[in-house]
Parts: sequence; C-alpha cells; structure tokens
Amino acid sequence: MTQFPREFHIGPVPIRPATVLAPMAGVTDTVFRRLIRDQGGCGLLMTEFTSSHGVVANAQRSNTAKLMRYLYFDPEEHPITAQLFGADPDIMADAARVCQDLGYDAVDINFGCPVKKVVRCNGGSGMLRNLPLVEELLRKVRAAITIPLTMKFRAGWNDHELVHVRMANLAEDCGLQAIALHPRTREQGYSGRADWTRIAEVKAAVKIPVIGNGDIVTPQDAVRMVAETGCDAVMIGRTASSNPWIFREIADYVATGSYRTPSEQDRYELMKTYYGMLADRDDPEAVGKMKQFATYFTHGVRDGSKLRQLIYHAKEAVEIQDLVDSFFHHELAETAA
Repeated sequence: MTQFPREFHIGPVPIRPATVLAPMAGVTDTVFRRLIRDQGGCGLLMTEFTSSHGVVANAQRSNTAKLMRYLYFDPEEHPITAQLFGADPDIMADAARVCQDLGYDAVDINFGCPVKKVVRCNGGSGMLRNLPLVEELLRKVRAAITIPLTMKFRAGWNDHELVHVRMANLAEDCGLQAIALHPRTREQGYSGRADWTRIAEVKAAVKIPVIGNGDIVTPQDAVRMVAETGCDAVMIGRTASSNPWIFREIADYVATGSYRTPSEQDRYELMKTYYGMLADRDDPEAVGKMKQFATYFTHGVRDGSKLRQLIYHAKEAVEIQDLVDSFFHHELAETAA
C-alpha cells in the first residue's frame, strides 16, 4: 500500500480522500463537477473562479439566473467550495456571504490566476504584489462568514519576488483553515516546471493544511508530491480535464499499487455521459461546451483528431451526440475485429 493521506480537514469539514479538483474557468461547472464525482476518488470539488463583483451585483439585483450561472450546484456535489476573485475587501466579504447563504461548504479566494485581464484589475496573482491589501481582504472575509475560508495562490510575481511563505503565514494569522499553493510564479504562467520545494517550504511554515498543486499527471506524481513536500492533500486541474479518471486512478494506486488506464469503451462512455448531461440541461451553450470538451476528451483516442473535426463543424447537440456514437461504434468494432 502506497503512503498517501486518507483524509484531511478544512475546519470542521472532512475531505475524503485527500484530493481536490482545482477551480478552472470554463471547465469546472456543475456538469463537469458531477462527472468527476461520478468517476469516484475526488474528495473536494471547486467551482469555476467567479467574480466577487459579479456575485454581489447579481445578488443585489435579485438576478438569480445570472448569479446561479456560476454558483449553481447539486446536493450530490458536497463537499464543495466556491472560489472567488477580486481586489475589493468589502465586495469580497459580501460575495462570501452570498456563497455561505447558498450552502457552500467553504469559500476560497483566488490569488493565483495569471490572466492579464484579471491581473490588470489587481485580482488573482496581481494581489501578490500588495500583501497589505491581501491581509485586509482576508480579515474582512474571515469576519463576514462562519464557514471555512481558504485560499489558492502562486509562489510570487516572478522568481525575484517570491512571497509564498509570507502569504502562507498571513493566511494562518488571518484565520484561514487551509491553503493551496501552485508553486509557479505569475510570470511563468503554465510554462516551465512547478517547483515543489516551495510547497515543502510552505508546509514547514504553517500548521494549517497545505494542498499541493502543479504538474500532477499520473497517480505516481500525486504520491511523489506528498512524499517530497509533506503536503496534506493534492489538487489537480488541467490533467483532470483530459483524464477525469485521475482521482479514481490515484485512489486505486494508493490502495493496491496499480491502476487501470481508461479503454476506448471508457472514453466513449465518458463522452456519451457528459454530452448527455449537457443536452439534458437544455443549456444554450451546450454545443460550445461539447466542442470545447471534444479537445479534452479525445486525448488518447485513436484517430481522435477526426472526431474533433467532425464535432467542430457540427451545429446541433443531437448531431454531435450522433457523431460520437457513430465514431466509437466504428472504432470499437474495428478494435474487436
């Protein structure tokens, strides 16, 4: 049996197993989160990162449809965290209250997003250059809600302005119950290597749970991150979008030392299930989502580029579903022959 934490706690909330789905804009909506939950092995789900200003504005206008576009979740998604971004402490506190009232298990503040339009407004990783504002924001949000408060952050603006240990200490001082570090800098974006030694430095600096994030592609990577850093849990983002089985694979690997990689049949069933869930919601963005996720879900599929091209040129959800059925029926028949 491989060494890996069985669980961890965010305040009074138990997270079993010690794995977290990272918040990803345009990816981790309620349909994708439920897909991940159905595959098994993921302890905590997180929403797409959501504008605190948008949450407050829609709540004040009683615009439930717009508010719930990003914050809707099914009861089966618990435990689940709402992730917010923004730079105004009062607005962030109000947005956190809205999330608490909606029934979220925790609120997470984003100090990691490297996207220019977010950073320009001092949001995401832009806040890493203004630690006094970070402290003010964390203290106001902590005072505004009774559910657990966490944060996800990067190591710093660049390699010459590293603040990961200071941010961790600040979080603990402000009463946060857990933190997640992606150890790249804002300057790196998603390029280069995630320096896991920075996760170890944060773990050594605080007593609250530390969640490690970055460059986990296989179950072996997850176990190695825990072994090398001592982190209390692992968070997985981009890998989960193309391999939604990753959390189950980690659980199997930890329990038995081995895991099964998805077959063509598994990939077919996944696409069929996800596209069916999108179609059932009668979402006007369903076709766009299907095209977006075709890029992720055909990763590793034999002749997957052909299916992607067919889907990209389709106009209707039913047409896309039929294309998926036809493609895999042909592929699976050839494999069986």
